[in-house]
Amino acid sequence: MDSLNSSEDKHFALPVDSEHKATEFKVYSFAAPHMRAFHLSWVSFFACFVSTFAAPPLLPIIRDNLDLTATDIGNAGIAAVSGAVFARVAMGTACDLFGPRLASASLTLLTAPAVYCSAIVNTQNSFLLVRFFTGFSLATFVSTQFWMSSMFSATVVGTANGMAGGWGNLGGGATQLIMPLVFSLIRDIGAVKFTAWRIAFLVPALFQTLSAYAIFFFGKDMPDGNYAVLHKSGEKHKDNFSQVFYHATTNYRGWILALTYGYCFGVELTVDNIIAQYFYDRFNTNLHTAGIIAASFGLANLFSRPGGGWFSDVMARRFGMRGRLWALWIVQTIGGLLCILLGKVSTLSASVVVMLVFSVFVQAACGLTFGVVPFVSRRSLGIISGMTGAGGNVGAVLTQVIFFRGSHFETETGITLMGVMMICCTIPILFIYFPQWGGMFWGPSSKGTTEEDYYMSEWSPAEKSKGFHNASLKFADNSRSERGKRVGAAPTQQTTPSAVV
Repeated sequence: MDSLNSSEDKHFALPVDSEHKATEFKVYSFAAPHMRAFHLSWVSFFACFVSTFAAPPLLPIIRDNLDLTATDIGNAGIAAVSGAVFARVAMGTACDLFGPRLASASLTLLTAPAVYCSAIVNTQNSFLLVRFFTGFSLATFVSTQFWMSSMFSATVVGTANGMAGGWGNLGGGATQLIMPLVFSLIRDIGAVKFTAWRIAFLVPALFQTLSAYAIFFFGKDMPDGNYAVLHKSGEKHKDNFSQVFYHATTNYRGWILALTYGYCFGVELTVDNIIAQYFYDRFNTNLHTAGIIAASFGLANLFSRPGGGWFSDVMARRFGMRGRLWALWIVQTIGGLLCILLGKVSTLSASVVVMLVFSVFVQAACGLTFGVVPFVSRRSLGIISGMTGAGGNVGAVLTQVIFFRGSHFETETGITLMGVMMICCTIPILFIYFPQWGGMFWGPSSKGTTEEDYYMSEWSPAEKSKGFHNASLKFADNSRSERGKRVGAAPTQQTTPSAVV
């Protein structure tokens, strides 16, 4: 329930629930701590995306300077997204144990040197290495989603996650415009083209560095303060890593979402890597035109991923969690069909139109995924977020290795097959089932399982006796909104019954 009655709640600019999470999302507000965390998180993630995909729009120049082969370029693209696979799981763990503020600022700052070093690479191997280490920064996506789930209540968490992730992903499109423009300005000033592209990398490197310091000095982990202070005061229990890890890895719902996310966000990452060169090579566009077309794919994140998160919340208000699952499956399946079509069309104008529509659906599916993720586990939210995020990178790596590395397939054939994979890997959503809310084809458990049953199952009797489960208890109460208005759900139960999964 909303809680604005007590005096301790009155210092928040937005209405909050019993966990002090905001129950409203006001995008034009910069109020601390909720909306300030939102803006810090998406700007930092945007900076990391710009850095990671700064190279693709300049590849026609870079490949001539470094004598890169098609295989070298493919390997570098794979390296850029593979670096974050394990980093995302580690980031989830760090968020659970140390808080999203410190975790995000640290990784953003630690990966900035790799972006600076991009300006001095002179071999194929060194180019691959800087892209690999720069790609670690994409793990800040996990801290972004964790942070939003820590700041915003169940009724708006899909919108908050979708907006933060989507606006951050804008960096993948913006860099397609930014880097060619910066390169052109430096070249026009007087630098030769093989020097201009190197100087251009200093822009994303500096941007990333500044965003790290902004998060560290101006952010706050939770509405009530930073983890370190809350642990010291005893207001927040410092959790046991082994238990957090166990409850994340034994929850099959997290694994399914990791798989399906591999073929929405993974596809998005793949397209970010290949699309500019695809239009440049297949349709003989110039570098500037190819960059604009490629940018339009990523820039759709301005509204598509946020739209997916918003749609998830709307469906939940009417149909509960079952509505979120149906929306995710439908949107991602349509995205797969459009991806197949993108590989089949053979004219420039048709390819651009299909790509734009495809971008909306594949990115909306990403937002819809993280409308579900916050409800899989309260205790292990960070690792579940990390697993799902890492799934996106694994999907990107596998897709690029199979379809776009070297010359095994024509690029258009690879795009078509990638669409087939999207459809196939979306099917497991049908098997996600929450006993207190139901699944796509089944209603809630006939055993009368409640939200308390589900979330209390992550805590042992000994931990409950010490009150460690209190935050989960509040979350269970606030997540009753997932019952929806049109779908039956389990009865409310105020006791803490035996564990169920």
